[in-house]
Amino acid sequence: MAAAGVAPSVGGTSAGAGAGAGTVAHEISKILDTGLDKETLAILIGLLENGVNPEALAQVVKELRREAAALKSAV
Repeated sequence: MAAAGVAPSVGGTSAGAGAGAGTVAHEISKILDTGLDKETLAILIGLLENGVNPEALAQVVKELRREAAALKSAV
């Protein structure tokens, strides 16, 4: 987790570093229509860099999206 006032790291660069790895990752994310914003993408990449299983993380993201959709439709 990033310290207070410090942008999360994406690919080893500060998320506010301009045209760095974070920007490239976000552009790829947009092309693939993942629906992930820069902050969420930075968190997910940070988790992957810290050894979280990518398949398990993808499953968690999918489940959270299903639950969010179910909550929206119930309202």
